[in-house]
Amino acid sequence: MLHLFLPQQQAMLLGMKSHTLANALRFLSIDAVNAANSGHPGMPMGCADLVTALAQHALRFNPQDPNWLGRDRFILSNGHGSMLHYALLHMLGYDVALEDLKNFRSLNSKTPGHPEYAHTAGIETTTGPLGQGFANAVGMALAQKILAAKFGSELFGRNVYVVVGDGCLMEGISHEAAELAVHWGLDNLIVLFDDNAITIDGPTSLSTQTDQQARFNMYGFATQVVDGHDSDALAHTFANLSGTKGQPTFVSVKTQIGYGSPNKANSAAAHGSPLGEAERAATATALNWPHAPFEIPAEITTAWHAIATSKQADYQQWQATYQNHPQKAEIEAFFAGDLNKEAHANLHAMAQELAQTDAMATRKAFGKCLEAMFEHIPQLLVGSADLTPSNNTQPKAAVALTAQDYTNRYLHYGIREHAMGAVMNGLSLSGFLPVGGTFLAFLDYMREPVRLAALMRTKGVFIFTHDSIGLGEDGPTHQPVEHLAMLRATPNLVTLRPADAVETAACLEIALTHNGPVALILSRQNLPTTPVKKGENEVKKGGYVVKKSENPQGLLIATGSEVALAMASAEKLEHMGHPVNVISLPSWELFNQQDQAYQESILPPHVTTRVAIEAASPLGWERWTGNTGKIIGMTTFGASAPAEDLFTHFGFTVENVVATMKETLNDR
Repeated sequence: MLHLFLPQQQAMLLGMKSHTLANALRFLSIDAVNAANSGHPGMPMGCADLVTALAQHALRFNPQDPNWLGRDRFILSNGHGSMLHYALLHMLGYDVALEDLKNFRSLNSKTPGHPEYAHTAGIETTTGPLGQGFANAVGMALAQKILAAKFGSELFGRNVYVVVGDGCLMEGISHEAAELAVHWGLDNLIVLFDDNAITIDGPTSLSTQTDQQARFNMYGFATQVVDGHDSDALAHTFANLSGTKGQPTFVSVKTQIGYGSPNKANSAAAHGSPLGEAERAATATALNWPHAPFEIPAEITTAWHAIATSKQADYQQWQATYQNHPQKAEIEAFFAGDLNKEAHANLHAMAQELAQTDAMATRKAFGKCLEAMFEHIPQLLVGSADLTPSNNTQPKAAVALTAQDYTNRYLHYGIREHAMGAVMNGLSLSGFLPVGGTFLAFLDYMREPVRLAALMRTKGVFIFTHDSIGLGEDGPTHQPVEHLAMLRATPNLVTLRPADAVETAACLEIALTHNGPVALILSRQNLPTTPVKKGENEVKKGGYVVKKSENPQGLLIATGSEVALAMASAEKLEHMGHPVNVISLPSWELFNQQDQAYQESILPPHVTTRVAIEAASPLGWERWTGNTGKIIGMTTFGASAPAEDLFTHFGFTVENVVATMKETLNDR
């Protein structure tokens, strides 16, 4: 629990030397890594002075209300230095106890190897894959700009501080994210570069000679350099970090990895291995720290708590402004995130309209549905990685956001799929519902942010169009084969591949209301509307019977464009005396969540003659076909030709489906 201090006491405590306060972070990090016999002590030792000065002179926060809407955001993009963050949270009075530090990297502890969102109070995003936190920070800074434009700068528009290392800046995503930060004029973004010139392999000169300050200056950042172990210089930097209007800030903080270690400082040896007891003792002598492992003198703990207490005035002022704000109810509704009645009603009306269409590409149906809902969902921020006309992600009311107008809600990400996914995660973590589109084959460029969205369970909709060989002449470089299997293998991610326009409407509602990330897979080519009455409830269950026979001899199971093929094949099989059921399985994940009785009503256990049809890798389909079923899928890459020729060439024809089902029946 934090203590309140009289002004004189607080001034005295805040006057304690920053190096002394920083040493508490250093040695908690050293001791936790030693106790775990695993971890990265070098970065925390080198950046302890940096984050101490940042907490003292810049950050706005409240350990008693870690999700306070008016806080600044602080991110360690180089998340391998997680112990620095945990030590900081502990010393400031967040819900991270000393025992949690002692259990660093232990099963079910609050202190995992890399920071995890929603796992530890005060952690803003999950970091570890280098560069992701940097791009998340761009999304968070943009979110603050949009919120300030919508609800006022007296409540929002706060700063986002992100610590990055050499690895973050070597990863290509840093280039994509930095360009967007400048393009959007994010002067509330402060990038703090842990410039220690060391990577795992050794000095950075082994693999780069880039002058990072010059690089970011070239992008359009306001840049400066500071000695990362000069407390006065750091204090001056953070106390005067107002930045240049319209420009994000890049501070090259010159640090020593493993600072204070006589034998490992300024070397790769300090990066990813415990110091050990002997080097810990030598470091304690060098830094005048005469305390046992995990021992923090009471006066140092009190001084850290005084830093947190000093932030209370800003917190109380913000709360007073918020409680009397004319848009308070609107703000509360915004962050509640519920879809309003108008959005639901408009989508249902659009679904009824789409049911009357003969054929439509599901990407086009998605665009119509998004159009119907967009103006009624203020949390929606939609965009595309330079494929707006192809992804159909821009409703008429969605005007492009610019640095001059943050009230608009369409984001042109440019050809930057990787940054788009990570920026979307930052937006989602800030209360928005981001929707971003690209081709399914380009999922490879943004795999990491999709994975992290699933790990964090953030709300967001990844639109992937041109879903199969059906895109035709662009050829195998653009024809996804293995991507559906990759998405379905990702925990916490719901993948939806609708069969027609009506299923698309239901899938979009699922996507916008699901409490987690969704991948919506859409076709380029027109798909016929399946002639069966279906409601949103059937689709929400992930699988349902599209065509039901009295005594089916077999089951045809399909998703997306192949459902129409299954329907046509079933009709021919029936004429031949082989009645079959047709199952649409738009979401394996949702279907798998249903109880056994429902699953067996759709896939009766006694009907073991099954054929699955999907123009993608057959990997995983055995779950639904069983050992005796057959799968018509893609076992090679595609080819360049018109879609009709490709479907024939690869066996997605009525003739092949019928022959495969008959063969399966004969095998029985």
